[in-house]
Amino acid sequence: MPALVLIPTPIGNLEDITYRAVRILKEVDLILAEDTRTSARLLQEYGISTPITSYHKFNEHKIVDQIANELEQGKQVALISDAGTPGISDPGFLLVKECVARGIKVSCLPGATAFVPALVASGLPSDRFIFEGFLPHKKGRLSRIESLREREVTTIFYESPNRLTKLLEQLRELLGDERDVVVAREISKIYEEYRHGTPSELLEHFTATPPLGEIVVLLGPAAKQAKVHKNKYKESED
Repeated sequence: MPALVLIPTPIGNLEDITYRAVRILKEVDLILAEDTRTSARLLQEYGISTPITSYHKFNEHKIVDQIANELEQGKQVALISDAGTPGISDPGFLLVKECVARGIKVSCLPGATAFVPALVASGLPSDRFIFEGFLPHKKGRLSRIESLREREVTTIFYESPNRLTKLLEQLRELLGDERDVVVAREISKIYEEYRHGTPSELLEHFTATPPLGEIVVLLGPAAKQAKVHKNKYKESED
């Protein structure tokens, strides 16, 4: 077994974990968890009694060397986040980078992550896509959205419920109201929902019905004819 194993954990339904993941969580010497209280429920569900310690964005810079030292000394460690795959909008990158630099063997199990099922079930093109994760809250946010104007592939965001309407407003104002948008909510949970529409249609719905839970927003590709039209418009100005 590799010294460090990144293990995806369920994003909703606790059954969305592999047999292999459960076995490794039982076999390693230590589990690093984003929030030990959140992870305790999963570990208890599967009878996992491995020692667990916190590893999150507020302490990872302080303890990454300590964990890497323990790995070099032969300890086997599993890294999990509250939900989904570590390193995808969750802590994990720093530790993996340090392990790679030191020649420590790292592996990541396949498993749950929110944006893949959201993309596949959205009905938007999935042959090519770009995952943006969480947009900046303030600085650089608008310019990042504007950069999507002519992007001809599906773009995927994570967003919090209290900022969803703001994002829909910004998509409408900066990109126009012709783009296809899908809001995927509570994936793998009882109230899983996929809602399709234009930014304005979705804004109207989620203003009247404030969303709850984890949210993935998918922006459809820009129409090729829109790009051609814009290029012609620029040429005529010249």
